[in-house]
This record gives sequence, structure tokens and C-alpha cells, in this order.
Amino acid sequence: MPISPRSFPQPSQTSGLTRRAWLAGAGATVVSLVWSDRAQAYTVQISPDNPQQGDTLAVIIRPEQPQASAAPVVTVNNRQYPAFPLPDGRFQALIPTTPLDTPGRLVIQVNGSEPTRNLAVGLRQRRFPTQRITLSPQQRDLGTQHEFDRVAAFKQRVTPERLWRGSMVRPNGGQVRSPYGVRRYYNGVFAQDYYHRGVDYAASTGSPVRSPAAGHIALVGRVAEGFELHGNTIGIDHGQGVLSIMIHLSRIDVQEGQRVEAGQVIGAVGSTGASTGPHLHWGLYVHGLSVDPEPWRQRGFD
Repeated sequence: MPISPRSFPQPSQTSGLTRRAWLAGAGATVVSLVWSDRAQAYTVQISPDNPQQGDTLAVIIRPEQPQASAAPVVTVNNRQYPAFPLPDGRFQALIPTTPLDTPGRLVIQVNGSEPTRNLAVGLRQRRFPTQRITLSPQQRDLGTQHEFDRVAAFKQRVTPERLWRGSMVRPNGGQVRSPYGVRRYYNGVFAQDYYHRGVDYAASTGSPVRSPAAGHIALVGRVAEGFELHGNTIGIDHGQGVLSIMIHLSRIDVQEGQRVEAGQVIGAVGSTGASTGPHLHWGLYVHGLSVDPEPWRQRGFD
């Protein structure tokens, strides 16, 4: 039966050498014993290191003992985010930020099988343009509970398999009409908690809409089924909490459950739902929050 050092009176000094000598003197057989005065914790890298509102933060975590480490959990502002394994033994957690987040210090905590790491990064304020939108009386109260419930459920999806690779593809060749984060007045009233949750590409009706990355079709909604506000809609699950939603479509070319690849045509531009003209709205969500798609197109998150 192995003998625990705790069963012996403890020496007054705690260096590794003193412990080994004392154990040997107490009659224990010492083969190899390594003591450390300081437990090793995760090595953590945060990118970008100077983020602004709307950015997605990648928290890269390297355990000191990768083979024995379970996936850690990252906590920011009392909300937990999962970390998923990378091929080289590291883990990655994606943290969304939005225009509604307060600029300043973000405290990021990494918890798991190794000692907790606490880090901080500054979130920079970003200036977003303002638009004035006028909706007709017929458009002001669009939306059904069926539509809202399905879209809300889609945005909460977190599946373990990562399907995107490298930078995302531009989903349409039209000019950007409304960038991400725009604040709006609707019929003269400022929408206090609103920001434009995506990018609008102005294009002619029927022009192709492409999947920005590989994924599974997790949502198909049509005007005929009650999608009054979003119009004809496609939701793509790219894995690990990363989702794309395409709305106002004139045509849908895919089915729920179908696997699609980056650049694959999935539908066509339209003006269905609450829309003032033909365009594609692409929204990118990370763990349920709308983030700026541009960094995902420019550099990706590999």
C-alpha cells in the first residue's frame, strides 16, 4: 500500500531537496519526485490584442499538460464560452463583442484542469454611422411568433464540429449599402437598443447568394410560412457557435440539413419581408450575438 507523505510529520522547510531527504530518512523509497513551488497555468493568447466594438476575440489556450487536459471554459462578464480543441493540442474560444458593449476593460477568465488564468484586454469604442429608415404602415408590425421563435432557436445553436476554414467568402458581389453596426431612426424615432446586425449588399433581384463558408443548413424560412419580417431566410451553421443568416431572399435553393461548401450558391437576392429594395442581408452570429463579418472575411479565425 503506498504511503502518503501526509501521514508523516511535515518538515519545517519546504524545498524539494529537504522533502526528498526527509522522506528518504523516514524510510520511504524515493524513485523520482519533482516538486514545484508554483503550479503551471495555461498559456493564453488573445487576438486581436487591440479589439474594437463588434470584433470577435479569439482566445487561444495552450495547456501545460495537453494530453491530460479537458477543454477549459472562458468566462467574460459572467457569461461562459466553450473552448474547442485545435489540432496541435491547444484550445480556442470565440468571444463576441457588439456596438452595445461598453468600451473599456474586459476581464477574461480561463478555468479548467489547470490553475485559473485571469487576463484583461481593452475594448475600444468605435463610431458607427446613423441612418434614417421610413417604413410603410404595412411594414411596421411585421413578424410572427413562429418566425421569431425559429430565428431565436437558430441563433443559440452551438455544434462541436468546426466546418469553416480560413477567410470567409463574400456572399454577393453587390455594393455594400449598409455596413455592420449602423444605428437607425425608424420613422423619425431613434432605436435605442438597435444596431444593424449584418451587412447589406445592394444587388438586382435574382443575383446569386453564396454560402460564406462550409456548413449545414439549419434554418429555412419562407414568407408563406410566416416569415413576414425576415422574408425568405436561410440559416447556416458553420460549427462551434458560428452562424450565418441570409434574409430578404427571392429564391431558396437548399433544404434544411443539407451540407454546403464555401462559395456554393444557396439562393438569390430579393426584397421579401421588411425591405425597402432588393438586397442581401448577411448576418454573422457568434454564440448568439451579431458580430462584424468583415474581420472574418479579411483574416478568418484559424
